[in-house]
Amino acid sequence: MTQDVAAIQRRTVRVLVLTQAVGAVGITIGIATASLLARDLSGSEALSGLAQTAQVLGAAVTAFLLASLMGRRGRRIGLVTGYLLGAGGGVLAVLAGVAGSMPLLLVGAVLLGATTAANNAARYAATDLATDATRARSLSLVVWATTIGAVAGPNLTGPAGSFADALSIPRLTGPFALGAIGMLVAAGAVGVLLRPDPLLVARGSAAGERVVAELPSGSSWSRARAAVEERPVLGYAIAGLALAHATMISVMVMTPLHMEHGGAELEIIGIVISIHVLGMFAFAPLVGVLADRVGRPPVLASGGVVLAVSLALCAASPDGMSWQVTSGLFLLGVGWSLSMVSASTMVAEHAPLEARTDVQGTSDLVMGLTAAVAGGLAGLVVDLAGYRMLALVTVALAAGTVLCAVSAGNRATAVLGSDRG
Repeated sequence: MTQDVAAIQRRTVRVLVLTQAVGAVGITIGIATASLLARDLSGSEALSGLAQTAQVLGAAVTAFLLASLMGRRGRRIGLVTGYLLGAGGGVLAVLAGVAGSMPLLLVGAVLLGATTAANNAARYAATDLATDATRARSLSLVVWATTIGAVAGPNLTGPAGSFADALSIPRLTGPFALGAIGMLVAAGAVGVLLRPDPLLVARGSAAGERVVAELPSGSSWSRARAAVEERPVLGYAIAGLALAHATMISVMVMTPLHMEHGGAELEIIGIVISIHVLGMFAFAPLVGVLADRVGRPPVLASGGVVLAVSLALCAASPDGMSWQVTSGLFLLGVGWSLSMVSASTMVAEHAPLEARTDVQGTSDLVMGLTAAVAGGLAGLVVDLAGYRMLALVTVALAAGTVLCAVSAGNRATAVLGSDRG
């Protein structure tokens, strides 16, 4: 890496750390209230997980669309678009609460998913100019930055209620109003500061000049499929990432209801969700160092094991506030972090430069769709059999994460192509 490109990489990571910290507020501030608002608007606990599921589904679809946009225009345009769509979703969620409309809430939740897609894409943007020896650390720093806004987000649930009172809107919509403001700030920051665009610089460096290389023929999907067929380790990394994310989403979205059933207040629920989010993001730099030193597949396998332990604790937790659900949610976040950083790094380093955004967008699409299905089924499982059963059956997803890690390890000895950039 030349000195000039190295300087751009450092600046890119700094900018992404800043925008992640702000954008994360928009993603997480509504976690503790989304299922409660959906329950109130729909009148059914069985449908309470639909808002979060719609957001996950929206993240999946927009991840693929934003990746295609980034492939043509670069990271900056794609990230700004994602944050602006998310801000619009936050506004719609507020209007849904005012109008008492469940369909409008679901539309808003889908658009809110665009912010999740943008934040997910930012972790890949941090690897565009990274070296093989530091790729996981660069990615993990951006993941870690989410800690700042993500931990603050759920803890703003109480103040957001007061903010909602001041605006004369339903208290449960307050977090979405504040979240929309955070997303607008993130859009402005990345639009102004993320220059030059790291993906365009990577393509220019690979071509020997600062130009944007022409995309190969075919659709984004066909280019991604061809890359996975050529490099099977990509398939195992994508599958492991999807299973780990689905494990986390399915249990996390139903925990507020599980706690409320036992009489836990909204502020207490917000604290537990903050502890969960802390586990997701706070230790990401350590995970990145570990993945760079011992390898990506072993760290992915350890993530699956930690997820299984967390599910056992959640299954043992009584309704309401308890040390079991608190520690279980924390470890659920840690297991997700181990899996997310390691699997995402494998996707970043094995995807060919000419199809990089296609593979990454497809990966996040698969991850989001898997989690959307799991989140949607979670509400039904809890309604029919309870939170304990949900935690127990989800162990199968954690086991699948471990199997993917083992398979990826068997494939990871292949030499990385010189076109990684």
